[in-house]
Amino acid sequence: MRERKGLDPTDIRILSAVQKHGQLSKTRLAEIVNLSPTPCWARLTRLREAGYIRGYHADIALERVIDATRVVVTVSLTHHRKIEFDRFETYIRSVDEIINCVATGGGIDYVMTVVAPDLSAFQALMDDLLSADLAIDRYMTYFATRLIKAEQPNLAKLVAKNGSKSGS
Repeated sequence: MRERKGLDPTDIRILSAVQKHGQLSKTRLAEIVNLSPTPCWARLTRLREAGYIRGYHADIALERVIDATRVVVTVSLTHHRKIEFDRFETYIRSVDEIINCVATGGGIDYVMTVVAPDLSAFQALMDDLLSADLAIDRYMTYFATRLIKAEQPNLAKLVAKNGSKSGS
């Protein structure tokens, strides 16, 4: 378990508020966190500078903007050497259509989510992936029919449960 260096319950409340609401005014954040504005803003700045906040994002209702194809792809590599993992991961980071990629243990090496304008664009992306000398042994595709849930974890709840484990 990674240690939460210097994070106290107020820091967790600030991170939770920012995670849920995005960028907030100094006054609104202070109200949510139940702290006066100046120390609240100083803590937020410290958390940002320490790298606890990667950025602020809007949750766009993609299905209202475009009728896109969403595909979950599992990938297994031929060899399990660091150089192959590094090459694969570097390539994946450069592909905009791959919106999520998780390294896994067990029978497969990666689970990716791909969003493409249509099936032919997805197939072209997969053809490029297979041509890129990434040591891909096999892949399986699962076409998403609807998105049921896509959220960030409840930070305060996760920290509370994790803290109760380490305190036993």
